[in-house]
Amino acid sequence: MTTATSALTAVTHDRLANAVRFLAADAVQKANSGHPGMPMGMADVATVLFTKFLKFDPLEPKWPDRDRFVLSAGHGSMLLYALLYLTGYEDVDIEQIKAFRQMGARTAGHPEYGHAAGIETTTGPLGQGIATAVGMALGERMMNARFSDAAVDHHTYVICGDGCLMEGISQEAISFAGHLKLNKLIVLWDDNGISIDGKIEIASTEDQIARFQAAGWAAARVDGHDPAAIEAAIAAAQTSDKPTLIACRTVIGKGAPTLCGSHKVHGAPLGEAEIAAAREACGWASAPFEVPEDVLDAWRLAGAKGSGLRMAWEARMSFLSADKAEEFQRLHENLMPRGWKRAVNAHKAALFAAKPKVATRKASQDVINVLAREIPELVGGSADLTGSNLTKADTQTAVAPGDYAGSYIHYGIREHGMAAAMNGLALHGGLIPYGGTFLVFTDYLRPALRLSALMGVRVVYVMTHDSIGLGEDGPTHQPVEHLASMRAMPNLLVMRPADAIETAECWAAALEQDNRPSVLALSRQNLPTLRAAHTDENLCAKGAYVVAEAPAPRAATLIATGSEVALAVEAAKALNAEGVATAVVSMPCWELFDEQPESYRDAVLGETGTRVAIEAASGFGWERYVGRDGGIVAMPGFGASAPAEELFAHFGFTVENVVRTVKSRLVR
Repeated sequence: MTTATSALTAVTHDRLANAVRFLAADAVQKANSGHPGMPMGMADVATVLFTKFLKFDPLEPKWPDRDRFVLSAGHGSMLLYALLYLTGYEDVDIEQIKAFRQMGARTAGHPEYGHAAGIETTTGPLGQGIATAVGMALGERMMNARFSDAAVDHHTYVICGDGCLMEGISQEAISFAGHLKLNKLIVLWDDNGISIDGKIEIASTEDQIARFQAAGWAAARVDGHDPAAIEAAIAAAQTSDKPTLIACRTVIGKGAPTLCGSHKVHGAPLGEAEIAAAREACGWASAPFEVPEDVLDAWRLAGAKGSGLRMAWEARMSFLSADKAEEFQRLHENLMPRGWKRAVNAHKAALFAAKPKVATRKASQDVINVLAREIPELVGGSADLTGSNLTKADTQTAVAPGDYAGSYIHYGIREHGMAAAMNGLALHGGLIPYGGTFLVFTDYLRPALRLSALMGVRVVYVMTHDSIGLGEDGPTHQPVEHLASMRAMPNLLVMRPADAIETAECWAAALEQDNRPSVLALSRQNLPTLRAAHTDENLCAKGAYVVAEAPAPRAATLIATGSEVALAVEAAKALNAEGVATAVVSMPCWELFDEQPESYRDAVLGETGTRVAIEAASGFGWERYVGRDGGIVAMPGFGASAPAEELFAHFGFTVENVVRTVKSRLVR
């Protein structure tokens, strides 16, 4: 036994766990806001995990081969913050604990990725954490297949609650993880039988053990306050050939004499009297925010153990080939490979020469074929719509249970789980995920998409069948409000390219975003190539540009996206023939355009004449570009079931209607 281990074991488990309990209770009390019950109830489980199993190094918190820990039950954030402080993470000192839930503190109400080292993902919306962890666990296996056990060999641990398991996304996640046999994923369920409304049995009586086993998991029950039983269960899980659920039967708010075991301790401070009584009951004599020196030293030793493991990993890495080591370092630093932009520009030049008339979903697949050869970390997938989304490159092979060497993932009909897993893949590092479904089904994945934006991770959402142009499937499948809804989301790029060249540029722009996700809204129907001249410059990266300038000072400017840009070009020809000097602007991405200098925006939109926007979607938001006197040709409501050509005519997406709309504005 080492000196460090001896010093750690000299402090009893109960005292180590009570340090977690009372830091959590005191911080919630000081903030007069928060959730003390879960941290107090899971303190025993977390103490065993962090002192005996979790592989991490607070001095090098981004060490690539660290274990990942996800607090899916994010409302219990003080559990995580207490653990980070106790184990010695510089970002979370005692002042941060005291500032819990206060303006500017790293210790936000729910764990937020990027606020402090040791927070692997943003959690709080229940179910997102466990689903994101599935992506992390898959990322570990995929990177392991590329670089060997020497470089990548770690576990992903999750603490989740009843709420996480009741949310629908959890079923998608556990089903997918079980199917893929992600055996290095270990979920510790806080089985306390309590929710906000009261006992869990008022709303849920299912057998979670049987549920997980049916999905291909190993599952076990333990007393969540018996450290030996917890240790044995985690040790067994580490040897399983399946992902593992450990149901930890706990008492919510353990240590609080009159409130423990009650929903009253879930989401409110204990109160000074209850905390004082808890201190007496647990034999914890320290004042608020004070941890006895020997207990803090023991916790710091637990954190320090990871440095030796990290140094051993560094020694193993020295035996990798030079090429492998260089590639691993590039991926760890989140650097793109050399030459990929040249390949995109060569593809653009070929498109300009060929001037294809193709659906932008097919143009996207053509770009993916180019990118997959140049960017080995690009990982694709689809929610059971590969043949419709056209998301698979010719060179990609599929990931399969036990075989993780591929770079394409069949997510099944699990849109929400797919999006969360892509977040996990991106957060794990070393991979750039993209995934496809129909644009209308962003409704199914929106909470995970929102977390992509909130965390600022590079995930590319390939959303096809972007309008009434999908035709006969009708209004259930025709997105109308979706573009406006996503454009309202902060830190998200929504791109709707007009042709094959714009599609290539939008893909390039999306991949250059290392701090935000992108949505590519792509057509089902064929669209003509519109670009008048080839340029290596990425015009779509500016958000909007002039496709066709007016032959004289502008009397009108038509602004359109996607399939409606071609309509705008034809309408401008008719208007120019009638003496109405009209320019056409393609605006594939509002967000990128809004980031351009004012002088550029004014030049593109024109400072004279009227403006008319054209988009086969809700017109909501276009007022900012056309002004009070401008016009908007947009969908008046939901679509209908008919051939695409008939739908466009029926809803006014015709040259005649655009011309009429422009002229009606000219006489004002």
